[in-house]
Amino acid sequence: MCGIVGYIGKRDVAPLLLEGLQRLEYRGYDSAGIVISGRSGGLKAVKAKGRVRELEARVPKRFAGTTGIAHTRWATHGAPSDENAHPHLDTEGKVAVVHNGIVDNASELRAKLEADGVVFASETDTEVITHLVARSQAESLEEKVREALKVIDGTYGIAVMHADFPDRIVVARNGSPVVLGIGEKEMFVASDVAALISHTRQVVTLDDGEMATLKADDFRTYTTSGTRTTATPETVEWEAASYDMGGHDTYMHKEISEQPDAVDRVLRGRIDDKFSTVHLGGLNLDAREARGIRRVKILGCGTSYHAGLIGASLIEGLARIPADSEPASEFRYRNPVVDPDTLYIAVSQSGETYDVLAAVQELKRKGARVLGVVNVVGSAIARETDGGVYVHAGPEVCVVSTKCFTNTVVAFALLALHLGRIRDLSVADGKRIIEGLRRLPEQIQEILTQEDDIAKLAAEYAEAKSMMFIGRVRGYPVALEASLKLKEISYIHAEAYPASELKHGPLALIEPAMPTVAIVPDDSLLEKNRAAMEEIKARSGRILAVAHQAQEKADHTILVPKNEDELDPILMGIPLQLLAYHTALALGRDIDKPRNLAKSVTVE
Repeated sequence: MCGIVGYIGKRDVAPLLLEGLQRLEYRGYDSAGIVISGRSGGLKAVKAKGRVRELEARVPKRFAGTTGIAHTRWATHGAPSDENAHPHLDTEGKVAVVHNGIVDNASELRAKLEADGVVFASETDTEVITHLVARSQAESLEEKVREALKVIDGTYGIAVMHADFPDRIVVARNGSPVVLGIGEKEMFVASDVAALISHTRQVVTLDDGEMATLKADDFRTYTTSGTRTTATPETVEWEAASYDMGGHDTYMHKEISEQPDAVDRVLRGRIDDKFSTVHLGGLNLDAREARGIRRVKILGCGTSYHAGLIGASLIEGLARIPADSEPASEFRYRNPVVDPDTLYIAVSQSGETYDVLAAVQELKRKGARVLGVVNVVGSAIARETDGGVYVHAGPEVCVVSTKCFTNTVVAFALLALHLGRIRDLSVADGKRIIEGLRRLPEQIQEILTQEDDIAKLAAEYAEAKSMMFIGRVRGYPVALEASLKLKEISYIHAEAYPASELKHGPLALIEPAMPTVAIVPDDSLLEKNRAAMEEIKARSGRILAVAHQAQEKADHTILVPKNEDELDPILMGIPLQLLAYHTALALGRDIDKPRNLAKSVTVE
């Protein structure tokens, strides 16, 4: 969740690091800090609780240097404070460390160090690493860091500076992303390419168990045991402008509005009209192997889990393969039965979500075939899986996911169509789904034109303290995702239930002060959904329906264009993103940085 930025070269480092931290603000954080190697020698550090702007205000005008590392922290060990902010320096001020992740055995190591006379300045687990490096008797900085990592249990992405080795930065990765940026006689490091993209598009992503030494004119990579590794720089496809707000007031609004183009990107070049199917070259799964699949298990967290629920429905409906979705954070702890005939699919916007990555690693250890559905090329999950589908949503900066959720569901529709046509899905049905997919960008744009009307509804419902969301079968995952969006950015308590479950308990909550958002597609369950709304109205509940036609029992209806039944959930989620957005706006929330949350969850 935290952010790392580092630079070594000839330029004045402080402005570069502060700019990089600002690029990483979307990840969520509560404090920030910077350390540089001064022109006259030694390390100089500034730290501040709060936003990067508070840190920037504290940085002295005379803070010159050409090497430095910086950090935005999301508290795990110790409350947000100046003392707990990174970087952490040793007692003599010679070693500085920034760290993403968690040191699981920090308490044990801290006790040993304190017994040896070390005085700690913070409550963090990271400071343990600093003192371990400082106390090492090894001759090189690389070996000092390696010795420290040998006794650490847990996850880390770290960058280390040492006053006695001013010509280098040493970095290491285990479970938390570290990306090197290759410049012209200058080198960058970050936890996310967003911090690098305005300076270089040539990057190297470290693997778990890998380290690197950065100097101004070169870099080298090697394992934590010292074995050299080969690193070939890749070109990042996104440009710096992709991370700008583009004239919108918030990144969330920008990303909602980008969805017609984003969906067009995920479809582009993949549709095969001749055989009424799609090409997904990255699957690494031939037709014979696809026909051997007996079950599909989708793993994700939060929004990705909800996308997986819709994906499972698409795969069952079109490919007729039993499929389900499960939170990745729970999967590996229940000692699951790993079936060789099951296809496992890991879903993550960032491709670095720790719970999902850990599930992938456990599955691979047990010999399972695992595909990835991710947005970031070269991410950890993309590298760990046997193949997969990139969703091509473009950079998503707002903490809450909108366009990536939509593109992920479209990617699942492509995968379901691909598997279905290999199996028993007819040419006619294949053609029907393709035509529906092609209509999506224009239909999403049509929904976006209703924004002013949705904003008025949001202002009316913003007074609610709690809201309920209901849907049936395909509509239920839409209700779950809409409920999550409202909670994330408006802080209004919201619950989602299958509409059929109302009478089994949740109906007790219905009253005029508890509005219900009902997902009411024009499908075989239309009358069942109308009956659920009758139950709510009989108890004086207010209803906002999202439907293909006006609903008599609803107080308000947001109309959504009709597509194929299988693809309707993609469209029905769009107006509910706008509803959550404008509700939060009416309440004055910090929409792009909701409290207590982070974009990329790289700790358990």
